[in-house]
Order: sequence, then C-alpha cells, then structure tokens
Amino acid sequence: MDAQTIQRRRWVILSVLVVGLLAIVIDNTVLNVALKTIADPAGGLGASQSQLEWAINSYTLVFAGLLFTFGIVGDRIGRKRMLMIGLALFGLGSLLSAYSHSPDQLIAARAVMGLGGAAVMPQTLSIISNVFEPHERARAIGIWASAVGIGVAIGPVLGGTLLAHFWWGSVFLINVPVTVIGAAAVAALVPESRNPAPGRVDYLGVLASVVGLVLLVYGIVQGGDTGSWLRGDVLIPVFAGLVVLALFGWYETRISHPSLDVRLFRNRRLSASVGAIALLFFGMGGVYFFTSFYLQNVRGYSPLHAGLLAIPFAAGQFVMSPRSAGLVSRFGVRAVAGGGLLLNALAIGGYAFLGTSTPIWVLAILYGIQGAGIGATVPTATAAVMDVLPRERAGAGSALTNTARQVAVALGVAVLGSILAQSYRATMSPTLAALPAAARGAAGQSVSATQAVAQQLGQAGRFLIDPANVAFVDAMRVTTLSAAVIAVLGGLVVMRWLPGRRRPTIEEQVAAEVAAAQRELAGQLPQQRELSERQ
Repeated sequence: MDAQTIQRRRWVILSVLVVGLLAIVIDNTVLNVALKTIADPAGGLGASQSQLEWAINSYTLVFAGLLFTFGIVGDRIGRKRMLMIGLALFGLGSLLSAYSHSPDQLIAARAVMGLGGAAVMPQTLSIISNVFEPHERARAIGIWASAVGIGVAIGPVLGGTLLAHFWWGSVFLINVPVTVIGAAAVAALVPESRNPAPGRVDYLGVLASVVGLVLLVYGIVQGGDTGSWLRGDVLIPVFAGLVVLALFGWYETRISHPSLDVRLFRNRRLSASVGAIALLFFGMGGVYFFTSFYLQNVRGYSPLHAGLLAIPFAAGQFVMSPRSAGLVSRFGVRAVAGGGLLLNALAIGGYAFLGTSTPIWVLAILYGIQGAGIGATVPTATAAVMDVLPRERAGAGSALTNTARQVAVALGVAVLGSILAQSYRATMSPTLAALPAAARGAAGQSVSATQAVAQQLGQAGRFLIDPANVAFVDAMRVTTLSAAVIAVLGGLVVMRWLPGRRRPTIEEQVAAEVAAAQRELAGQLPQQRELSERQ
C-alpha cells in the first residue's frame, strides 16, 4: 500500500482500530453485570466469589504480563499481522468463554482473551503513529482514547440487554462476529509496518512477572476464601509471589532489553504519576466488582437496570477528561491529579453509607463523582509520564501506564474481594449456624451462595435472605472504608511528589508579550489602511 493510499484511508484505518479496541474495552465492563448470573447454579455456572475473581484476574494478569512484550513482537513480525493474531485470539477466547461448562473452563478461556487483548492494544497505537502525520496524530489518539470512555458506557448496558433475552454466554459470544469482521477489515485496509530496529524479547522477565503476580493474587484470594491468613496455602504463595516479583525487579535493572523498565521509577514524578493511575484503578476494579452484587443480589435490579446505572460513571469521565488539560494549565498537575484522587476517595467512602433501602440516585451520584475523579486524573497523570520521558521512550511510558492499570485492577479485585468475603462470612456465621454442616460452608461463601441455598431450602430458607443482605452491606462498608483510606494516602503522595502550577520563565513571558504585541499590531493595520483609503 503506497503512502498516498494510506493518507487517503487514514480515518477509515482509525475507525477499524477503534472498533477492535472497543471490543476489548466493552468485554471488561460487560462482565461485571454478568457476575450474578454466572454465580447462579441454575442459570449460570454456580461460580463462587473466588472463582469470579479469577475470571476477572486471569484476563488482567495475562494482559498486564504480556502487554509490553507483544508490542516488541509486533515491531519485529509486523504490527498488522500481530493485530490480526490478537483479534483472532480474543475471538477464540470469547467463543470458549461463552460455551464454558465450569468456572475453571471460564477462567482458562478468559486467560486466552487476555492474550488477545495484550496483542491488540499496543499495535493500535503503533499503527496510528505510523499512519498519521504529527499535526494530526494528537487528534487521532484523542479519538482512539475516547473509545475507552464509550466502552465503559456501552458495556454494562449491552451486557444487561443481552442477559435480559439470552443466556449468560451471550455477553462473550457477541465478541466473535466483531473480531472476525475486525480482522477482515484489518487485512483489507490497514498497512503493514515494522520497526527497523526492534528490541529483544525478555522471555525470562515476562515469565517471572506473570508467575509472581499469579502467586501473589492466588494467596490473597485464598486468604479471603478460607477466612484465615495464617494458613500455609495463603502465606506461602503470597511470600513466594513477593520474592519472585522482587527478583524480577532486580533482574530487569541488569539487562539491556527489559520487559518492564523498572529503572524509570527512579524519577519521582513518573513514579507518583503511575502510582496515581494504579490507585484509581485499584479502587475502580474492586468497586465495580462488589456494586454489581449490591445492585442485583441486595437491591434486586435486573442486569439491564444495573448496567444503565453505570452511565453516570461514564458521564463523569466524559465531562472531566476533555477539561483536564485546561485545568492543568490553570492549576498545575499536582492540584488536578491530587484533586481527582481525592474525588475518587470521596466517592469510595460514600459507598460505605449505602444501605439495603438507600435511594438509588445516591449510588448514581457517587458513580458520577468517581468517574469525574478518574477523568481528571488519568489524562493528567498519563501526560505527566510522557512529559518526563524522551520521545524515543514513549512506548515504555505507555507500557508502564497500561500495565499499572491492569495490575491494579487484579489486585483491587483480589484484595477488596477478599476483605468483602471475610467480613461477610464473619457477620453471617451466627445465622448460618442454624443450617446443617454440609450447607453451612457453601452458604457462607458469598451473598449469591447464601441466596442459592435459601432457594434450595424453599420456605425453610427464607430466614437467610434479610440477614444476608444486611451482612453484605456491612461487608461492603468495611471494604469501601479500607479502599477509601488507600485512595486518600495516594492523593497525599501525589500532592507531595507531582509538580505544582508551572510559572513561565522570563524568556516565555517576553515571548508571550511580543506575540501579544504582534497580534495587536496585526489588528490595527487593517483599520489604518481603511482610514487612509477614506482620506
């Protein structure tokens, strides 16, 4: 494909890339409204809370571990080819997820989807940079980034609509035709490109990062699932995961082609910016996980109505994201990023005041506040990361921010989900003591499990329903307060390390005054010319 054809088709090419990205983003949000249905033994897979956590984390951990590496592989074998491979893997994983017959099969299939997502994401940005000239690139990337916000809004609503008419697997099956059409469009319209000097693949680093994260998350989830943190099957994987991740960090500082350049964290501004993004998505991952159960299990909303309630979250992002740059120029990076984190903490803390009969508009407002906090912080922190790095390291900066998001979501779901499970079990224990021993353990796993046992017992199990709802709300209160404290600490760190409002130098002030004088002179010339013509 010649350069003239590429330029003529550049906006069509961008639309193809955006569609591929939308499929990935929508899938991440559509799953949240399907959690209750997947947990249902009759209409779903009967998944426990820990299995639902792994259904989310198997995707995010694989995605995070391979994101940077697949970017390098695309540079080497061709970005178009890698994009098509990624879409094919994502479609295959979606098909396997839709027809999974057990929670374990769903977890494995979601890992395949993570492979596809990690292959797609870096290629889209690289192709945009290759297709668009510098003067149009910022606009193209802005359109690409808006797909994330659109996906956040569309995903829950689409998922709720599908669940209202079809079985739970439809939320995954919808990806298959999208990826097939996307791969065909990429083959026909997107030009091939490669990096003439691609980096080397750090196989050992990739393996160590994935193994370390999986062990750490496994131990955390196991602690919440068993209700004890002093067991060997909890402490050993947590300790082993921390050791592997520490060795991974040490190893990455000593090679010339790291899968994740941890040496970049020596810059405090970059570290604070990446930390701000991680803390935001830590809270977002956990909140989306337990509010799904709150809306459907406790409040009795259908998946569609629960999905519609997520719209204020996306609206908050839409309102704040385009205004973040103007706010930074006026108030500085520190005020905007720190203020966004504190808004996030305010919203998370507000979830602690939700009860079994709280007006639902309260939750909608809290969603909007949290979305606004994310909309203010993420573009600001991402720009701060890119400003720190030289242009040739932009790919490393993008990898850092995207990896931070995925790891934070995995840890948020694992940590907050474990706190939720342990608190719920402790509160429900006196009520569950009336059940036979065989049913007691199953009923204490989660609010979905308790409601399933109550349904099996019929009239005799009705005494479980109200205590289960109250116990879940109490557990949610403990969980949200823990997350809010972490978010506040993150805001304080950002306030300490990110720069404040930048004052212009003398040279910049002089240049601004000269430019203003030139504009004023240019405005006066037509008036003087018109006056002389009249005379």
